Amino acid sequence: MSFQWLQSRISEEHERRLRESQILEQLPLALEEVHRSLALCVDHYTDAFGPEAGDMQLHASKIRITVREEQDGKWEQSAKIEITMVPALPGLRIERTGDPLLVEVGMLPGDKLFYKDGDQYLTMDELTRRILDRAFFPKLKD
Repeated sequence: MSFQWLQSRISEEHERRLRESQILEQLPLALEEVHRSLALCVDHYTDAFGPEAGDMQLHASKIRITVREEQDGKWEQSAKIEITMVPALPGLRIERTGDPLLVEVGMLPGDKLFYKDGDQYLTMDELTRRILDRAFFPKLKD
C-alpha cells in the first residue's frame, strides 16, 4: 500500500536536505564575500584615521577585526569583532560589543546568496553597517 502523504513528505524532506547541503557548501563562499566587503570598509576607515586604526585577518572559518584608537600617542585596542561560520544555523555568528548577531545564509535562484537577521533580509551595505558601525564609531548615535 502506498500512502500519498508519506510520498509527499519524503519528497519534501529530500528537497530540504539537498538545499541544506548546497547552502553548507556555499558557507565558505559567503564568509569570503563578507570578508571582501568588510575589507573595503576597513581600508576606507584606515585611510581616514591611519593604518594603525584597524586591521582584519581571514582564517579558515573566521574573520577577526581589530579597531584601535590613538590615546596619549599610543594605539590602543578599542574594539574587536569575530565572525565565525555556524553550519548548524547555517550562517554567521558575529561577536562584537553587546549581544552576538546571528545571520542566516541562504541561496536564491541562480546560486545567489542572501543574508537574513531574523525575518529581515540584509543587503551587504546593511550587513557591513551592523558589523562595523559600533566598533568604528562608538561615540556616534544611530
